Amino acid sequence: MKTKRNVYLKMKPLEEARQILFDHFPGTGTMAAENVSPPDAVGRVLAEPVTAAVSSPNFHAAAMDGVAVKAEETFGASETRPKELSVGTQARFLNTGHVMPEGTDAVIMIENIQTVGDDRIRIESPAFPWQHVRKMGEDIVATELLYPRGHTVTPYCVGALISGGIYRVPVRRKPRVLIIPTGSELVDWRTTAPEDLKPGQVLETNAAVLEKMIDACGGEAVRHDRVMDDLDLIRQTVADAVAGDVDMVMTIGGSSAGSEDYALPVLQDLGQLMVHGVTIMPGKPVILGDIRSKPFFGIPGYPVSAIIAVEQFVQPLIRRMLGVADHPRQTVAVLPTRKIASKLGVEEFFRVKLGQVGDRIVATPLPRGAGMITSITEADGIIRIPRQSEGIKDSDPVVAELLKPLPAIRNTIVIVGSHDNTLDVLADQLRAGDGALTLSSSHVGSMGGLMAVKRGVCHLAGAHLLDTETGEYNRSYVRRYLPDTPVRLVNLVMRDQGLIIPKGNPKGITGIEDLGRDDIVFMNRQGGSGTRILLDYRLGQIGLSPERINGYTSEEFTHMNVAVAVLSGTADAGLGIYAAAKALGLDFIPVVTEQYDLIIPDLFFESVNIRVLLETINTAVFKSRVESLGGYSTAKTGTIVG
Repeated sequence: MKTKRNVYLKMKPLEEARQILFDHFPGTGTMAAENVSPPDAVGRVLAEPVTAAVSSPNFHAAAMDGVAVKAEETFGASETRPKELSVGTQARFLNTGHVMPEGTDAVIMIENIQTVGDDRIRIESPAFPWQHVRKMGEDIVATELLYPRGHTVTPYCVGALISGGIYRVPVRRKPRVLIIPTGSELVDWRTTAPEDLKPGQVLETNAAVLEKMIDACGGEAVRHDRVMDDLDLIRQTVADAVAGDVDMVMTIGGSSAGSEDYALPVLQDLGQLMVHGVTIMPGKPVILGDIRSKPFFGIPGYPVSAIIAVEQFVQPLIRRMLGVADHPRQTVAVLPTRKIASKLGVEEFFRVKLGQVGDRIVATPLPRGAGMITSITEADGIIRIPRQSEGIKDSDPVVAELLKPLPAIRNTIVIVGSHDNTLDVLADQLRAGDGALTLSSSHVGSMGGLMAVKRGVCHLAGAHLLDTETGEYNRSYVRRYLPDTPVRLVNLVMRDQGLIIPKGNPKGITGIEDLGRDDIVFMNRQGGSGTRILLDYRLGQIGLSPERINGYTSEEFTHMNVAVAVLSGTADAGLGIYAAAKALGLDFIPVVTEQYDLIIPDLFFESVNIRVLLETINTAVFKSRVESLGGYSTAKTGTIVG
């Protein structure tokens, strides 16, 4: 059975929506007294580092409701010269989360489509490749470090652990909350091996995350089995739940405006709608209602949206029912490391990494996608951007809500710059040697790292900038861009950089000169990265114009994401380090052995934390672990080179 698409008629601001909920369910301290795999690990400390076994998502998925197309077939469309596409061949209807059909690489939102007859649509603007598509590995890449040893598992972490294929890690009456995950694409992680996942299947993680969040605030979560996308089936499941011995009911997924979003019609059939849509992001599609005098919540299906919705509505209501004060998080003034744009009219919960650099606490933005569980598991704080604002400047302090204790923030080493796999090893070894010291790394490219040092928003930067005239690394760039900032250059590793290609080299790629072939799709690194500079230098040497490379403008921010682009078939080749190719079982064509250095301002060089870091990279254990990754030499590791 299908329903029409839902429409957000009257979205409410956050505080108004909360007040509506609390006014409707005013009982405080009403609960009676009583004696009283990954989810079981909450509150426990990891004894070993945990790395992802699978990537998430493991297929290319639509990020919007609409039609899947091949972008190049839409080029030239405009308001004055619209294009028509044939449904079923050039355009295929699909909903958010569906598998992208073979041969398509973009989604056009349903709002931007005009229907022409039964089998044609009209568009007035072109799509660009990978528009509104969640690419394979966008959230998590297999073998990446999820958590180092010594990390305390939180409710957020459960979703990341399960998504990464990691299945084993170690009153008053509680309000009973029934959680009903909905979605035909969902599979149970408890009965599905990572290697058995098929395109279109999604490991169901939200229910496990929300269960522990409810437990953490004093509630008792009861998890229902996955319910297929069927209106009658979901309606009957909710009706049976409300008639049972639970105090509130929540469905996960299906709260938005798609043709298979059933939470709203179920509520309208069975009870009273109070709120559909709140002006927050993530979490906008949340539904608040009443069924037989019991609270009903329609929780969005994206992991971060679900978390924000439960934090803002479900947990406060549970605390009220228990008679427990709803204390706000500790806040601190922070300085953003870059400008952050935001949508006017929506309050945005922006996830950031934090660290104290000098006398300031700096905030480095994390990815804002609501489907990226790691954007909140890696976060140290949340900056709430008011709905009346279009963003925040990098020069103005703002307030951040702390997700971790302030002492931990102050004991964090902030490194900004080029990505390298050895930073994961370093993060773990620091925790092994000094449990109180953590490493926060942000990957913005080598030039981005130099600019962060110049602005004083990090303790050190990672760089591998080649001077094409002298052949030396980093020193000339430091002289040019940091003339007034005394720094030391310490070598971290020498590493093999080259072309990452599919196993077996099916297209017979032999070197960079093959990137100009018409049948090769390339994945590039972002502008300003050392890898990009190396590529441009080599292209100049052989006289190959970037315009001749299919994919030159396609960018990723880490070597692992370049590797996963090759693994998924998005690209036929990408320039990156050997360790990334080896980690994902890909082939590699060496191009150069390059020097990756740490650029450390003199201001911090003699500090206790940096001294511990330098001692750590000089240990035999660290060097052995690095060399086991493949493609690295530690012969110069720890040497001051400038």
